[in-house]
Amino acid sequence: MPGPANALLITAAVVLIVVRQFGARRITADRRWWLVPAVLVFLALREPDLLGPDHRIQSAVLLAAELLIGVATGAGWAWTTRIWTEPDGTVWSRTTKAGIAVWIVGIALRAGLFGLGAVLGVHQDSSALFLALAATLLVHSGILVWRSGPATPTDARSSAYGDRVPQPAWKEPV
Repeated sequence: MPGPANALLITAAVVLIVVRQFGARRITADRRWWLVPAVLVFLALREPDLLGPDHRIQSAVLLAAELLIGVATGAGWAWTTRIWTEPDGTVWSRTTKAGIAVWIVGIALRAGLFGLGAVLGVHQDSSALFLALAATLLVHSGILVWRSGPATPTDARSSAYGDRVPQPAWKEPV
């Protein structure tokens, strides 16, 4: 894909992901939480110049750093996401202000890597951004599914994960 199309696709994906996280979202373990990251990895790996042809080592180091930032962003985002169980047993999540801060720091670090690559003269393609975004989403979704795993309908009295303070049992009025 040409550069402007990649930039548009990356921007649209980030906007879609961030906007969806501001509202409450139901977490289900049976949904295909790995599908969007898999598509992003496919888009990244089909590009011919994942590593810059002139500076392979520097390009590989920058790609590894990009992936580490993506994994750290996904983990930080997942651990700052609020998860709770409704009385009917459904598990929900919502991004917190701390999660937004994690995204901002992740974007700033990625911009710093891009600047470093430009200073070093390393050609950077959008494939690295696709891979890093895929890593972010995969780690985020995987941790959320893992965190929501213990939820069962019998556990519905807990107000939120990590809280484990049981709510008073409902009593029938006499």
